[in-house]
Amino acid sequence: MDSLQTPLTLPNGSVLSNRIAKSAMSENLSTKDHKPTPVLIGAYRKWASSGAGLLITGNVMVDVKAIGEPRNVVVEDRSNMALLKEWAATTDGTDTQLWVQVNHPGRQAMEQVNKTLKAPSAVPLKTSGRKDATGKIPEAMTEAEILHAIDAFGNTALILKEAGFAGVQIHGAHGYLVSQFLSPDANVRTDRWGGSLENRARFVVEIYRKMRALVGADFPIGIKLNSADFQKGGFSEEESMEVVKILSREGIDLIEISGGTYEAPAMMGKRKASTVKREVYFMEYIEKARKITDTPLMLTGGFRTASVMRDAVASDQLDVVGVARPFTVYPNIGHEILGGSRTSFPTDIQKTGVKGIDGFMGLIWYEAQIKRLGQGKEPDPKLNAWLVFINYVWLILLGKFGGGK
Repeated sequence: MDSLQTPLTLPNGSVLSNRIAKSAMSENLSTKDHKPTPVLIGAYRKWASSGAGLLITGNVMVDVKAIGEPRNVVVEDRSNMALLKEWAATTDGTDTQLWVQVNHPGRQAMEQVNKTLKAPSAVPLKTSGRKDATGKIPEAMTEAEILHAIDAFGNTALILKEAGFAGVQIHGAHGYLVSQFLSPDANVRTDRWGGSLENRARFVVEIYRKMRALVGADFPIGIKLNSADFQKGGFSEEESMEVVKILSREGIDLIEISGGTYEAPAMMGKRKASTVKREVYFMEYIEKARKITDTPLMLTGGFRTASVMRDAVASDQLDVVGVARPFTVYPNIGHEILGGSRTSFPTDIQKTGVKGIDGFMGLIWYEAQIKRLGQGKEPDPKLNAWLVFINYVWLILLGKFGGGK
């Protein structure tokens, strides 16, 4: 059998129908009060028929007082249960599982929408020095606030299970709160939550344990984890390997590997020669990780050709191929890969030619494609970058940020 078509049984017994997964992407498609919109739900209804074995949503926040972006969905109570059930039901009648990525931004939040930024320590981001609305650096979380955040992750996971989603993923990468606790650069605490790796990993371990206690043994829980922060003094590859061992012993169901933070965005930056040759980011890391764990591994970042995806799984170095941006341009990508009707999935975004604008076109251009899918339109690989940028600015001025109510 084609390696990508082989079902995968997770440690808790649930089964992914194939090895192709849509990794999380920024969507920015909630209402102003952080409810899922029809456009967001529509995009997942489209992707539900993509042929992928797994879809992972963009990050859903656990606390309305901690928002990464103005149009993040927040799930902290059951007030939007009907909408959540509608979203979860988009994969009904398919062989695709829909998991929700659960997140807290910590210091990596937009100061315009957060009165106060909370973090493991009062250490601001190096780039842009993102501060809270009062001009202060992030506030170090108290013991009570740390325990509250752990409870919030667990509570959100339980609500999502009740809504009918098939699983959840902890966002432990890219410089968000879990990643901040793991990093000795961002976390300079001297209590039981900082210092040694065991202490810095305590936060994510307690989140996993709280989730597991609430959702039970049969509900999949995964994590997105950095291979490294790629910053001097940050979370290293060696430490990441130790966290893989820790979470594997805890019984986590799927470990997705990525890397970098928004201070050092290895997941979006220029690839070194060895990466270009192999097409995929972080392959060298995943090969090392395979030697230390039997927990299913998912690798995301750079997959663009079906043959490379197929060979990666056939080699037994990883279990699930994570694909993100191609899903916005090729919404039937799972069927195309498995059926052989398309073998390459390039995603060359359009640019304005203005460096300051094109620096974040890699986010908003794909968000615009997701919005098109949610509106029932076909993706537009030639979507004009200036049109995307002007529309984005216009939506900011209107307070819309991607759809409105």
